[in-house]
Amino acid sequence: MEETQKCPHPAPEAEEVYRRWIQFLDEEFTRHQAPERRAEIVRDQLYQLYLGRPHGGKLNLTLTSELPGNVVSLSLDPENVTLEAEHFPDADPERFPPRKPLLWFWQMFDRSPVGTNHWLGLRFRSMLGRHIFARLGAGVKIHHGVDLTFGYNLTIEEGATIRQRVQLNDRGGITIGKGAVIGSFARIYSHSHAANDFGTIKLAPTVIGAAARIASHAIVLSGQNVAAGELVGSFPADRI
Repeated sequence: MEETQKCPHPAPEAEEVYRRWIQFLDEEFTRHQAPERRAEIVRDQLYQLYLGRPHGGKLNLTLTSELPGNVVSLSLDPENVTLEAEHFPDADPERFPPRKPLLWFWQMFDRSPVGTNHWLGLRFRSMLGRHIFARLGAGVKIHHGVDLTFGYNLTIEEGATIRQRVQLNDRGGITIGKGAVIGSFARIYSHSHAANDFGTIKLAPTVIGAAARIASHAIVLSGQNVAAGELVGSFPADRI
């Protein structure tokens, strides 16, 4: 008889707190679209995640001995950081700013002391993805350390799974189909550089079809259209 594996769960009290936190954030980001207000929300949350205290009070910027602590405190505010995507000339001046604080939250959550809490992380990233992506279907699972570029050019359909440390470089647009699986450390691109001029960028949408499988460490280049159910990369023989 085949054994049914029980899905691991946090303790009931912890689960209730986790769900309340995610619901609170979801409501806040739905209510507030302005980049400045979203940055404040993210700053306040990161202060508690990293420093264990609410944001407030003035920093002493004159003491050399306190400089490292000031650097940490200031960097918890999205308005005091720059992201690589901001330097790309194709960053949309309307769509990127409201998402920048959320992209910073995405990165800093995964680097925080609670970032590898698997149950919480799956639900946190799905909640945040609904405010970042062009579309996020139901039942999507996004694992720890997934790297995003703009986010707003990314569509992930129902039931897709994105494993740990995947890079989704969505500058030209990425669509991941229903039930597709992207293996750990895979790289998916939607832009390319001219061979003789690294500064010349060509954008081309990349599509991963429904139920396609991208193997761990595989690379899908810009403009590729992976067919539904197709396998890309190397898989153990007993899994093909």
